[in-house]
Amino acid sequence: MSGPDRELHVEHGDITLRVEVSGDGPPILCVHGWPELPHSWRHQVAHFTSRGFTVAALDVRGYGGSTAPAEVERYTLTELAGDVAAVARALGGDVVLFGHDWGAPIAWHTAIRHPDLVRAVAGLSVPHTPPAAFSMLDVFDQLYADRFFYMISFQEPGVVEAEFEADVRTALRRVYHAGSGAATVGLLADGPRGASLLSLLPDPPPGPLGFMTDDDLDLYVRTFERSGFRGAFNRYRAVALDPAACADILGATVDRPACFIGGEHDLVRSMVPGADLFADAGAACTDFRGTTIVPGAGHWVQQEAPAEVNAALDRFLEGL
Repeated sequence: MSGPDRELHVEHGDITLRVEVSGDGPPILCVHGWPELPHSWRHQVAHFTSRGFTVAALDVRGYGGSTAPAEVERYTLTELAGDVAAVARALGGDVVLFGHDWGAPIAWHTAIRHPDLVRAVAGLSVPHTPPAAFSMLDVFDQLYADRFFYMISFQEPGVVEAEFEADVRTALRRVYHAGSGAATVGLLADGPRGASLLSLLPDPPPGPLGFMTDDDLDLYVRTFERSGFRGAFNRYRAVALDPAACADILGATVDRPACFIGGEHDLVRSMVPGADLFADAGAACTDFRGTTIVPGAGHWVQQEAPAEVNAALDRFLEGL
C-alpha cells in the first residue's frame, strides 16, 4: 500500500487535525465516516491525483492521529464542520468535498456554514436533511420502539467501546461485512432493545473481505487499537445535541453544487421503515446535479465499487 505524498497537521482551536495529502492541483477534501479512516478513500485518492487534483483526506476529530476530546458536546455537526473548514482553509479554499457516512452530513454542514470555502459537495450514503429542532435519535427511538437500533445501542459511554476494543479485528470485520452489499444480516439487524450490535452480527466468511485486502484491514485494526473508539462513538451521542447547536440554521438547504451517490443495498436507504431515503436525495439542495445508485453495492460504496463511484464523481466534477 502506498502512503500519502505528505501529511498536514491543521490547528482548529484546541483540536489538531491530521490530514493525508497527495497530488497537485485543484483541491478535493475527503471526509470519512464511522468506523473508517482516510484509507477508506484510497481508490479516490489514486484516481483523482492521476487526473491532476490535490486530494486530501483527514482523520475526523476523534479518529486516528487527530485530537479526540472526551466530551460528547465536542462532536456536534457544527464543531465537526468547523474542523473541515479549517482544513479547507489550509488547502487554500475552493475545495470540492467528498463525504461518506457521517462524513456526508459533516460535508453538507460545512457547505452551509462555510460556503465561501466550498466549491461543491458530493455526499455518499447519506443525503442532506435540513437541520431540525428535534433530535434524529428521538425519531428512531419511536420508529424502533422496543427493537434494536444500532444508534440507540451506542448511547451509554464506555459500553460499546469496551465491546469493540476487546477484539478490534473481529469487531471491524463483522461491521464492515454487515454493511456491505454481500451481507445477509446487516447493521439494521433485528433484535431486542438492549442487545449489543456485535452479538447480532455473524462472523463473515473466512478470508479477506470482498472490498478490502488483509493489509487494508490491518491498517484499520492497528489504528483503532491505538486510538480506541471513544471519539468515533461520541459522534452518535452528540446527535442529541445537534438541534441546539444548529438552532441558527434550522431548515437550511445546501446551495453549492451537489450530487449524491449511494449503494443499492445501503442500510441508510431503508433506515426509515417503509421509505426509500434515496428516492429524492436532492430535495434539500438548490443546485443538485443528480443521484447515482450503484447496483449491488452496500454502505461502503466507494470501497465496494470504486470504478462506478469514481465515474460518477468524474461526471460531477466535469459539470462544475
